[in-house]
Amino acid sequence: MPERPILVFDVNETLLDLDALRPAFDRIFDDPGAMRLWFANLVTYSEALTLSGAYVPFTDIGGAVLRMLAATRDITISDADGAELTERFGSMPPHPEVPAALRRLRDHGFRLFTLTNNTLEASERQLERAGVIDLFERRFSVETVRRHKPAPEVYQGVAAALEADPGDICMIACHVWDTIGAAAAGWQSALILREGNAPLGVGPQPDYIGQDLDAVADRLIERYGGRGPDRGSG
Repeated sequence: MPERPILVFDVNETLLDLDALRPAFDRIFDDPGAMRLWFANLVTYSEALTLSGAYVPFTDIGGAVLRMLAATRDITISDADGAELTERFGSMPPHPEVPAALRRLRDHGFRLFTLTNNTLEASERQLERAGVIDLFERRFSVETVRRHKPAPEVYQGVAAALEADPGDICMIACHVWDTIGAAAAGWQSALILREGNAPLGVGPQPDYIGQDLDAVADRLIERYGGRGPDRGSG
């Protein structure tokens, strides 16, 4: 039986429900597509800054993109608007199946970690408020290498910290750009098909695809069997 891969999870939208932001975006922009457009631009500009050699914390990019999007529509973002969105982003609930699916994977002997574009402080606050922080051995942030995903240095840094061969790590995300980055670094990958996310028909393909984390967990448990040795402390 093959050895279980180490599981590394993206956080925003993969584990935590981005729709928690929607009421604020609907109120500010009066456009049901505004929230998705904002998040897509947030990812785009985090990658653009990385490619240009600049590092700006993810939340700072998010605020700048919010104001850029508002400026294109002659909308003013008040301090109260910004504070509301910051609060909502920091307190997104987990998707309904996530806590139990994470526990099931852990109980079957998988080691669980997170890797996020957020700062470590922001990510830990999110996971703590979502009630799932204790399910992970360790949390990783791109701030360590000061490059946003899917830059190869991000995945390489995590593999080095875990002292693991890249092929023994599986990235679980609902974003194709993240599974592409992981695959390029030699990792396995799993794609969760959250709303607004679908496979891309070109480039590296994920090893596993599921409608939610339960479905991906089923695939992993089926392939790698029952409980293994006790996990390390991480």
